[in-house]
Amino acid sequence: MALKQKHLGSSLDDFLAEEAMLEGATATAVKRVIAWQIEQEMKARKLTKTALAHKMHTSRAALNRLLDAEDTSLTLTTLASAAAALGKKIRFELVAV
Repeated sequence: MALKQKHLGSSLDDFLAEEAMLEGATATAVKRVIAWQIEQEMKARKLTKTALAHKMHTSRAALNRLLDAEDTSLTLTTLASAAAALGKKIRFELVAV
């Protein structure tokens, strides 16, 4: 008896959308990139977490949440504060799918 393979030939995005997981996967991927970029900029500037948190006028715990690639509950205010503390700007855009 052959098994019917429901998702054979479909894209990963199609599969995730059908399983109602696309938005979560996208949010996690975006957060990982943001956390990685902030960490790379910290290394380039030789900034510790404590020093960056101080520049952001926030706690080290808040910075740890920002750098946690799995924690997608990021506020735009925190992200803007980190970017400003690193001498950067944030750019978002909506694109057609």
